[in-house]
Amino acid sequence: MIALGINIDHVATLRQARGVDYPDPIAAARIAEEAGADGITVHLREDRRHIQERDVEALRRTVGTRLNLEMAATDEMVAFALRVRPDDVCFVPERRDELTTEGGLDVAGQLRRLGPATGRLAAAGIRVHLFVDPTSAQLRASREAGAHGVELHTGEYANAPDPSARNLELAGLTDAATTAHALGLAVHAGHGLTLENIGPIRTLPHLTEVNIGHSIVARAVFVGLAEAVREMRRALT
Repeated sequence: MIALGINIDHVATLRQARGVDYPDPIAAARIAEEAGADGITVHLREDRRHIQERDVEALRRTVGTRLNLEMAATDEMVAFALRVRPDDVCFVPERRDELTTEGGLDVAGQLRRLGPATGRLAAAGIRVHLFVDPTSAQLRASREAGAHGVELHTGEYANAPDPSARNLELAGLTDAATTAHALGLAVHAGHGLTLENIGPIRTLPHLTEVNIGHSIVARAVFVGLAEAVREMRRALT
């Protein structure tokens, strides 16, 4: 069965928009787990636009499944992860002016930085994944960096303008999943995934996990968070 990680960043986005203490992302994580989530994902950004350090610390104490921390590969963030000890870390690219993560890491061009950062976390027993575009060069570099796995960036697939373009992106993701598995990397996927487009993604070879946030939080406005998680859980079965 494909594991479902629920990203609760945008619960914190609502909280930060008013500078109040609700909605509580810790409560959201509990609801998501009770509804069938296999893990909780949060992205602690440099500008702290949504998730805060205190959220990650509280989640480490309360999450009963797995805690996956998305973060930039900076000395500050590596030190934070080593202190908090999430189950997983996913290194992602980050720019202050982006609305959301845009594209995958250039692992091949940043091996001198990513390799040591990955090694420090792995030595502490933290599984490390790299968020990458589905290209063989980035997959080979991820293996060289010592990552346990990759999260394939599905944004181009999700944003494809027509069925033909989407099928082309899906073919690239299929090839990448096959290559990653052959390299000994765990295969995850995420970005832009919804109930409407998850069907073909669940057929990717060797896929073990998807991480989904924005579409589930948006769906929760209409059906509630628990039902939004259950809907996605059923779509993955």
